[in-house]
Amino acid sequence: MSLDRPIAPDPYTLLPSVASFTVTSDDVVHGEQLPARHISAGAGGEDVSPALSWSGFPAETQGFTVTCFDPDAPTPAGFWHWGVVNLPATTTTLAAGAGAAGAALPGAAFAVRNDLGTRDYAGAAPPQGDHPHRYYFVVHAMDVPAIDVDADTSLTVVSFNLVFHTLARAIIAPVFSH
Repeated sequence: MSLDRPIAPDPYTLLPSVASFTVTSDDVVHGEQLPARHISAGAGGEDVSPALSWSGFPAETQGFTVTCFDPDAPTPAGFWHWGVVNLPATTTTLAAGAGAAGAALPGAAFAVRNDLGTRDYAGAAPPQGDHPHRYYFVVHAMDVPAIDVDADTSLTVVSFNLVFHTLARAIIAPVFSH
């Protein structure tokens, strides 16, 4: 079976335009290969979410949501790997491993279901032989302290809600292929 297909567009260019700010990581680099600890255990990694730090967001930010999305998955809808919603506006970092199941998160923040149906970080696991996949780690600065979702909400629904509450967005997108 061939996986040849066009490269998906940057999904965030398809959304309404918002301001940007900066997200950095000591663990991953935009456009560079994900280290093994951030890929799926099933693909030889450790399923550890990377450390993320952000700055330069709008002063009126009331909260944050962090997501990880792979638009290159061989599905019509990409693949959601991770989501943490309703982080307090005072939060500007998530430590490596913050995506572990049951990890303590600041304030009233919580993880929502990824496309595996779990509430944790699912590391990269593109099909063998596929082109490099991009993993968009995105910090969304929100105009509300919390979006009205619960832990069983899909990341697609979270993303829909974010369209109406995102003031600015910070993106770092490492890649992975076997």
